[in-house]
Amino acid sequence: MQRYLLIAIGGALGAITRYQIGSWAAERFGMRFPVGTLVINISACVLIGFSVEFLNRHNDISPAWRYLIPVGFIGAYSTFSTFEWEIWTDFTSGAFWIGVLYMIVSLVAGLVAVAVGAATARSVA
Repeated sequence: MQRYLLIAIGGALGAITRYQIGSWAAERFGMRFPVGTLVINISACVLIGFSVEFLNRHNDISPAWRYLIPVGFIGAYSTFSTFEWEIWTDFTSGAFWIGVLYMIVSLVAGLVAVAVGAATARSVA
């Protein structure tokens, strides 16, 4: 039960942080180019790369931190970082073509899914 509480706390903090950064960027830079989302996604990649690698190298640190930071906080802050981490893991473990396939399928299927969702909403609205 403790892991769910840690994920929830981290998730709440990640979601609030995402909202704050997105709002700040929209006020500062406008909405034409998604600066906020870009900053969030890239910073989440730095955070997940650091936190997962750090926790992997320090087995003496409580596993609770994995639930709080990478799963909870970063998971709510941006799932883009998880996508990037999984591709990085494929690349560095010798599964280069799996990583490339995952990247291409995710991008194409994601765009198709957005189009299907938008078309469905237009048809029922």
